[in-house]
Amino acid sequence: MKNFITSFFLNNRFFYALTIVAMLFVVGFFIPLFFGLAKALLFGLLLITLIDIFLLFSVKNGVTAERSVPERLSNGDENKIQLSIKSNYNITTNNIILEELPFQLQLRDFRLFEQLKPQQEKDVNYKVVPFVRGDYDFGNTNIYVSSPLQLATRKFILSEQKNVKCYPSFLKLNELNIKAISNNLHTQGSKKIRRIGNSLEFEQIKEYVTGDDIRTLNWKATAKRNQLMVNQYVEEKSQPIYSIIDKGRQMQLHFNNLTLLDYAINATLAVSNTILRKQDKAGMFSFSKKIDNIIVAEQRNSQMSLISDALYNIKTDFVESDYSLLYAAIKRKIPSRSLLILYTNFETLDALKRQLPYLRAIAKNHLLLVVFFKNTELTKIVKQKAVTVENVYDKVIAEKFMYEKKQIANELKKYGIQSVLTKPENLTGDTINKYLELKLRGLF
Repeated sequence: MKNFITSFFLNNRFFYALTIVAMLFVVGFFIPLFFGLAKALLFGLLLITLIDIFLLFSVKNGVTAERSVPERLSNGDENKIQLSIKSNYNITTNNIILEELPFQLQLRDFRLFEQLKPQQEKDVNYKVVPFVRGDYDFGNTNIYVSSPLQLATRKFILSEQKNVKCYPSFLKLNELNIKAISNNLHTQGSKKIRRIGNSLEFEQIKEYVTGDDIRTLNWKATAKRNQLMVNQYVEEKSQPIYSIIDKGRQMQLHFNNLTLLDYAINATLAVSNTILRKQDKAGMFSFSKKIDNIIVAEQRNSQMSLISDALYNIKTDFVESDYSLLYAAIKRKIPSRSLLILYTNFETLDALKRQLPYLRAIAKNHLLLVVFFKNTELTKIVKQKAVTVENVYDKVIAEKFMYEKKQIANELKKYGIQSVLTKPENLTGDTINKYLELKLRGLF
């Protein structure tokens, strides 16, 4: 990082001393003895200040610094930023560091205080927590240096502007996948479960032997060989799993500084990583008034990178989501039976019933898992002690809405649709656990 601008200004300590000298001049107008003392102090103050300025400017590049920023930021997580500072002075210096941080962080009074000994190098670390995905512009590093006298300050503007992209939360992926990479939840000794709707992959054509399923007879091969031939299939181990993100206006609710859309995006990244670790195929897309960010379910090394890039800049469009469009897109683009994880939100039972015909139609051909959110603000209201009549009304209404959330889960269950009702902060873990449960039960 190179010096861009250097300048100086006088500290408060200088002006405090100057004020005292001025008061002595006033007193000296009445008592001549103090007038001479004031002149001596003024001369001494100016002399010491000149010495202080000389000390600060005697070294051309008094302070150098280099900022180390991650290649990408993780949304909603603590991201470490490191400043490597070096003092080229032969005196101990007091340093105030002002970083020009991206406006999205809203840290307008951010500053660090560091004391550096002669020729000392020091690493200064701090953490930032972004709550918005997108481009983050880091500006200059401003360092205000003063000597032990602290009468003057020299300002260094060290220019190293950098643009960093903020992606969905990726720092906690390993932490959340502990269960995913375990030994299949200790399945040894468990009873066999009938697997529903398994997809089968063709392996070869072979001669029919007693016990083969006659439904797999290959009539063309039988006619050519003049003997019964059957198709042999193996169970397809890699199942397609799609994360579907509703980016309608209902996903714009904020909890703990993040929107429901951000929680869904972070969960999609973590769940997709788990899916790939479990040897399944991960894909995704988003929808509201149109279908966007389509990533076909595959199992390949670059899949996580594709999903992360697709999630990077998804934004809500503040409109009512079109579930008929979702149904048509699924029917057209996902022909084989798949697990569909739908991240959405229903606040009332009526809101669900408007979309229920489309959800039931989707569930006929796929295993549909609807993930929606508990309103934690309502929980706080219910737990508060009711003091006034108004508090009683608030609690009753909050309890009604909380009860409707449970009714929504029961309504989905009635039609064979799986669901997860979770707190926003528990979304990722609960969704991963539900995926593992469905996989263990062999439902897809």
